[in-house]
Amino acid sequence: MLWLEMKKLLVVLAGAMLTAAGLNLFLIPANVYSSGFAGIAQLLSSILTQYTPITISTGILLFLLNVPVTILGWMKVGKSFTLYSFISVAATTFFLEIIPVYPLSEDILLNAVFGGVILAVGVGFTLRWGASTGGVDIIAMYLSRMKDKPVGTYIFALNAVIIIMAGLLYGWEKALYTLVTLYVTTRIIDTIHTRHEKVTAMIITNKGEELTKAIHERLVRGITSIPARGSYSKEQKEMLVIVITRYELFDLERIIRTVDPKAFTNIVETAGIFGFFRKD
Repeated sequence: MLWLEMKKLLVVLAGAMLTAAGLNLFLIPANVYSSGFAGIAQLLSSILTQYTPITISTGILLFLLNVPVTILGWMKVGKSFTLYSFISVAATTFFLEIIPVYPLSEDILLNAVFGGVILAVGVGFTLRWGASTGGVDIIAMYLSRMKDKPVGTYIFALNAVIIIMAGLLYGWEKALYTLVTLYVTTRIIDTIHTRHEKVTAMIITNKGEELTKAIHERLVRGITSIPARGSYSKEQKEMLVIVITRYELFDLERIIRTVDPKAFTNIVETAGIFGFFRKD
C-alpha cells in the first residue's frame, strides 16, 4: 500500500512538471491560454502586468486561487482526492517558478498544439491516478454533487469564460488559438484517462459485504447488490452495481484489488442517469 502511494505521488509530481513545462515553454510565451484555474491565473497575471504596476507570476496566482478551493474540497469532496490535488497544485507552482518562460517556437499554432499536448499528458496521468490539478475539478465535483449535473457542464462554463475574456482583452485570434489548445487538451486527456464523465462498475465478488463497506468508507456513492451465480462453477456470488465519476475510478480499482483481488469487474459507459447521484 505504501509503495502504491509513493507511485501515485511520483505520478502527480511528474504530471505537475509536464503541466508547468507546457505553460512556460509554449502557452505563456504565445499568450495562448490554458483551461481551468491555470488559464485564469494566466489571464490575471497578464492583466496585472499590463494594466497595473503589480506583477505576480502565473504560478503564485495559481497557488493562491487554489487555497480556498482546497478547503472546500477537503470538507465536501474527499480528503485523499483533495490532498493529492493540492500537492499537484503546489508542485505545479514550484515548477512554474523554476522553469524559465522561454519560447521554443515563434509559431503560435505550434505553441497552441504542443503546449496543449504536453499539458494534457500531465493532467491525464494525474487524473488516472486518482488526483486532479485542483481548481475547477474540485469546484465542478462539488457542484455536480449538489445539483446532480455532469461535471463537464461546469468545466465547460468556466472555460467559456476564459475564452471570452481572452478574446475581449487580447483579440479574438488569441481566443481561437485558445480553443485549439482546449480541444487538443481534451482529446489527449480522454485518450489517457476516459472521455466519460460517469461510468458504471459491475463487480462480481464473493465478498460483497466487505467490499460494500470498504467502498462506502472511501466514496460517497450508493451501491446496488444483486444475487448472482457462476454459470460454470454454480457458486453463489454478489454483483455490486455502482455509478461513479471518472475522478473516482482509481480509488474504486484500488479498493477492489485490496478487498477482493479475484473479483471480476466490468466498467461501462454511462450515457445518462435519473435520480440522485450520491449516497443518502
